[in-house]
Amino acid sequence: MTLEHVAIWTDNLENMGEYYRKYFGGISNELYENPKTGFRSYFLTFQGGARLELMQMTGIPQNLNDTKNKQYLGLIHLAFGVNSKIAVENKALELQSAGYEILRGPRTTGDGYYEFETLDPDGNRIEVTFKL
Repeated sequence: MTLEHVAIWTDNLENMGEYYRKYFGGISNELYENPKTGFRSYFLTFQGGARLELMQMTGIPQNLNDTKNKQYLGLIHLAFGVNSKIAVENKALELQSAGYEILRGPRTTGDGYYEFETLDPDGNRIEVTFKL
């Protein structure tokens, strides 16, 4: 069995789509739009086949969790794997240079990964990892 996709509600569909395309290599389908409900979405497919659905619709309430400063029960982060420690460091520098805060790392974890943590434009926690 495979994990088919993960979905994120957003108020800024185009900005989020651009972030995941530009920095993580997501390949997007065409915009899906349902005029009756106002629902709009993109599916982004990543190397290896994982997919992320970005969704927007009026009336979806704001998530009050502040994942930058505190973690909560439930889904907490998306992790993207790269093929070297240098790739982790380069991605951290690229995102930091583009104005995205690096929350922690790059660092070696106790379970054998080299990683850093950041946030996407909506404040969702992202990890970039390399298995040592």
